[in-house]
Amino acid sequence: MRKADSGWQLTAATMVGLQSVPGLVILYGSMVKKKWAINSAFMALYAFAAVLLCWVLWAHHMSFGTDELTHILGKPGLALSEKALLDQQVSYKIPVADFVYFQFAFAAITVILLAGSLLGRMSFYAWMWFVPLWVTFSYTVGAYTVWSQKGFQKFGINIIDYAGGFVIHLSSGVAGFTAAYWVGPRHSHDRQNSPPNNIIQVLGGAGFLWMGWTGFNGGAPFSAGLTTSLAILNTHLCTATSLFVWLAMDMIFYEKSSVIGAVQGMITGLVCITPAAGVVESWAAMLMGTMSGSIPWYTMMVLHRRYAFFQKVDDTLAVFHTHAVAGTLGGLMSGILAKPHLLDILYGEGTYNPGLLYSLLQGRPSEGFTQLRNQLIGVAFITAWNVLFTSLICILISRIVNLRMAEEELEIGDNAVHGEEAYALWGDGERLQVRLQMPPRFPSICRCLV
Repeated sequence: MRKADSGWQLTAATMVGLQSVPGLVILYGSMVKKKWAINSAFMALYAFAAVLLCWVLWAHHMSFGTDELTHILGKPGLALSEKALLDQQVSYKIPVADFVYFQFAFAAITVILLAGSLLGRMSFYAWMWFVPLWVTFSYTVGAYTVWSQKGFQKFGINIIDYAGGFVIHLSSGVAGFTAAYWVGPRHSHDRQNSPPNNIIQVLGGAGFLWMGWTGFNGGAPFSAGLTTSLAILNTHLCTATSLFVWLAMDMIFYEKSSVIGAVQGMITGLVCITPAAGVVESWAAMLMGTMSGSIPWYTMMVLHRRYAFFQKVDDTLAVFHTHAVAGTLGGLMSGILAKPHLLDILYGEGTYNPGLLYSLLQGRPSEGFTQLRNQLIGVAFITAWNVLFTSLICILISRIVNLRMAEEELEIGDNAVHGEEAYALWGDGERLQVRLQMPPRFPSICRCLV
């Protein structure tokens, strides 16, 4: 094992963790109306903790275990044994504990990204059920089929997904949109008028997200090598290009440069480059940034407002456009722009077909079309699985607790749900003192047990 690779992996995993806590905690808590700041931030914090417990108790082995439960899922198992955690991870020169930690950070941010579609109305009790169920029955399947050698690779379907364009972003965007359909919309007034409560802090959370992506894409090779440095540079090039293009689109069509728009453009750039960061050249990363700053902009700003289907579903932070659309775009562009030499460095010589562009230049178009077909299979499978199982999970939870908050809670916000307010500007937090003196009130599902 190599200490340098292990040290970098721990650093990269921690950077990914910082994207969620405090990154998305700050971003979510600031992007919504003041009355939902605490609830939105707390959904992210809870998910981060809950996913870690699920991950080490059963989900890691379901995603990356050597024992197969089905063709699309590993057998559940504990990732807690000292002997196993300090052993060398297969194919990498790092301890298993490094690998478990890094993959946990990936799983956690996926669920938290999904939460962006549900802010401002999902019952917190329902969210507490949703997180472990979705990680268990949805995320693990995506990770196993796309990343594990026992998944699609066993059938000769090698999907280029460098760091999670399909497994993380497409799945979170589709699942978030699906869950938003089942949970229902926000209060009508909140949906019509929902300004961010602190744009400066939105930029702070976005900064954690952008800089943390250095570990997100830089940690995917599990070594501090050539691919790592290229992936990091490509990540920032694509993101900066995407932000610039999104701003340009806003200024051309709305004659104003929007801070929130810039953040959305930043996110789509980060998402789009993720499946391709280590396997494309830098000019290709900038081309992908141009596309990620314009195509998701069009789907969000034009198509979303034009079609009743999008209007019907209340996707609070437009996660479908920033993650599902941008993730699909990045995945398909990986099948077009992936360079053979870089694929060989990362995956081993001859493991993956070259991108369509290079296969045409080499006079072997069939290989490029095969790889593009594999990418489309990945899009179709991840989309279908998340629509189906996210729906089943929401239906199951709705039989236990209400998915959506009560109308009274929707009107009041954090103070009704948690007994706390984000900014105690007047009264110096006196409501909190009252809350501490109140007897606990059990939710309806627990009353039968009391």
